[in-house]
Amino acid sequence: MEDGKRTWHIATILGIASVPLIIMYLFLVIDTVTDTTAGSPIPDRFTFEHWRFLWQRIDGRQSIWLVTMNTFIFAASTTVLVLAISSTAAYALSRLNMPFRRFFLAGILVLHGFPTITLIIAIFLILNMIGLYNTLIGVILVKAALELPLGIWIMKGFYDSVPWEIEMAGIQDGASRFMVWRVLVLPQVAPGILALGVFSFLAGWSEYILPQVLAPNANVQVLSVYLAGLIADDLNPDFNLFKSVGLFYMVPVVIFYLFFQKHLMNIYGGGTKG
Repeated sequence: MEDGKRTWHIATILGIASVPLIIMYLFLVIDTVTDTTAGSPIPDRFTFEHWRFLWQRIDGRQSIWLVTMNTFIFAASTTVLVLAISSTAAYALSRLNMPFRRFFLAGILVLHGFPTITLIIAIFLILNMIGLYNTLIGVILVKAALELPLGIWIMKGFYDSVPWEIEMAGIQDGASRFMVWRVLVLPQVAPGILALGVFSFLAGWSEYILPQVLAPNANVQVLSVYLAGLIADDLNPDFNLFKSVGLFYMVPVVIFYLFFQKHLMNIYGGGTKG
């Protein structure tokens, strides 16, 4: 009974706290489908003019659909790389008694704490040297590299929670170490892989600095850069258009998060141990 009351009280508090946010987004939506005279709080007319970016290019910019595809490729490719490398590297760090293992783990955590902006000049020089500057693949590799420290740390926590007995049983039955990892261990850490995948995809979808600095070419532009450019390059910006593109950019992420939110919470299920 007490738990029920506590839950009801928490839900009430959260509901009241969310009212200003709901009102704010409601006005945001209204602004994208109406025109209002300057200084007037009441909309004059209903219109889809602010959503014209869906069927035409805005001021010579790239098609929103090409930019959306670039954004999806960027986020999805980053996710695949982070999952592939984190799931194998974290297993080695969790199971193999390597020299300087603790030092390496502490190092990758410190590396993740470095602000991206402090590394941007060095990254630019490296990409330019190997011919990947102003390309989508170059930004994908950089983003994946910057996300790997946290991904490895998270996955190590999940591997640490898998009992050794499971692997020993497989090895005693004649299975190779790789087969044991793929068949017996990976299913045990599947919640962590899925949670890390969601986290990596959302991080890639919302990335702005790396695409802006390392891939300014319009052909490889992503939605975050496209959105910022609507008001940064215009002396008389259309703020209602900016709001419409912002909603377009935000809605897929909200849907994606709502669909996978319970898996995101599994990140906290992976404890770490020596």
